[in-house]
Amino acid sequence: MNSRFDLFRRVLLAAALVLPSVYMPNAALALAEHKHSAITTVADFDASTWTKLLRSGPRPAAYVFTNSFCATCPEAFDALHQRVLASGKPVEMAAILMDVQGQRALAHAHHYAGVTKIYAFDGFEPAIRQAVDPTWRNITPYLVLVGKDGKLQRVTGQPDAKQLKAWLL
Repeated sequence: MNSRFDLFRRVLLAAALVLPSVYMPNAALALAEHKHSAITTVADFDASTWTKLLRSGPRPAAYVFTNSFCATCPEAFDALHQRVLASGKPVEMAAILMDVQGQRALAHAHHYAGVTKIYAFDGFEPAIRQAVDPTWRNITPYLVLVGKDGKLQRVTGQPDAKQLKAWLL
């Protein structure tokens, strides 16, 4: 009887170790990679943040609105990052996480190589999205490219080469 209990205990322990990585495949990696990120703080992003960034934020800049579960967001961010590297210009590359609050957003930094700032929504999400773009339908990745002249390009998904070129001119 004791050996059955030991076997049950081992199976239960193994399941406890394996199931989180099956149901949350990025969770273990995120925790392991978290300490290697150069970003150590998360800025709150509320309904007034966008206005402030547009008025006096860095130029040029890329703001990628994402969720922790967005499968295509890291790829879109990487395409931007590669374009920025090729240009050789200093560019603000911000990831704005909409579904993870506060410092927990740092666990997702490893998805965004080259990120210069991480924001996390702080407040009522629909009101924040409305402040960013009233026509935005909550599809991610949602990118806002701010040119050095302050001109905005809004893109759902990956921007094309023409948009990227116009952004960094």
